[in-house]
Amino acid sequence: MRDSSDPSVRPRCRPPGHAIWCALLLVATVSAGHGQTEDRWIQLFNGRDLDGWTVKIAGHEAGENFGNTFRVEGGLLKVGYEEYETFDGRFGHLFYKEAFSHYRVRVEYRFVGKQCPGAPDWGLRNNGIMVHGQAVDTMGRDQEFPVSIEVQLLGGDGGGSRPTANVCTPGTHIVLDGKLDTRHCIESAAGTYHGDQWVTVEVEVRGNELIRHVVDGETVLEYSHPQLDDGTPLSEGTISLQAESHPTEFRKVELLRLAE
Repeated sequence: MRDSSDPSVRPRCRPPGHAIWCALLLVATVSAGHGQTEDRWIQLFNGRDLDGWTVKIAGHEAGENFGNTFRVEGGLLKVGYEEYETFDGRFGHLFYKEAFSHYRVRVEYRFVGKQCPGAPDWGLRNNGIMVHGQAVDTMGRDQEFPVSIEVQLLGGDGGGSRPTANVCTPGTHIVLDGKLDTRHCIESAAGTYHGDQWVTVEVEVRGNELIRHVVDGETVLEYSHPQLDDGTPLSEGTISLQAESHPTEFRKVELLRLAE
């Protein structure tokens, strides 16, 4: 968006003679629910193709990958514009097939190359991860952005400050520091990443209670009570990756379910 300043299953305990067995089962279930081990991360991007994902580009029907905007090359998920003559407002999103509520999603990304001709200035080195989003089949043909919470990914322009992992709110609002905040984009405390280095951004989403942005292991923004513009609470939704006019590469997109 525009730049700006499985629920856990409780174990059934056996009779008292099996107390030790029950205690061990309980510990195992709690550990699984919190999902703190690396082997429980789900790879949403398999490194080979876009299986499990659906493209939606403004001006086109869902599933139509105009200009081969989203593709997989060399094990990387790429957003590119080589087949575009001009951008022409074709904002794109790549939707994962499943909706989620309590989870952590982690991506490794970098900006490369030059921005697509005809794109808005604010789209320079700009992309995003959309969470708590609407379903892809509910988007209008010409709709530019899904109603969602955007974790804005920004790259430095070689000059001033452009922190990454900001929050933007297409059709939504959030509560920040205990107060409803209706600004469209709010900056994080992250640094500015110039050049084409890889950056790791993680988003912790806990239903309607909390959303936390983490960059390279450090928390840079927290807020709560995501909601539609009319105040309807958002507790779950889709995850999508953006195509906002600047070539971007993702080498990892993974998710860890959290207990509700």
